[in-house]
Amino acid sequence: MKVVWTDRAKQRLWEIQAYIAQDAPRVAPKVVRRLVLRSRQLATLPRSGRVVPEYQRDDIRELLERPYRIIYLVLAEQRRIDVLTVRHYRQLLPGDLAEL
Repeated sequence: MKVVWTDRAKQRLWEIQAYIAQDAPRVAPKVVRRLVLRSRQLATLPRSGRVVPEYQRDDIRELLERPYRIIYLVLAEQRRIDVLTVRHYRQLLPGDLAEL
């Protein structure tokens, strides 16, 4: 399967990097790299993440890469994984998926 980062997910990566860089500029790109590398496992193991408890949908899943949650959509028929967002595990998720 192909792993695609949505524009919103890419924006979240930049926001995470900018936030971390305020205190630890050398660490920030390493954290982003770690998140991207972790998402690559989805190409061969698309359902390796758990169902997101807040949404209870089999096609919306997450990989945990502490302290972050990589939230993604499995599009099996298109043989594609869309990474929807990356969130700190303490952040509440919106009720509406469109707001992710």
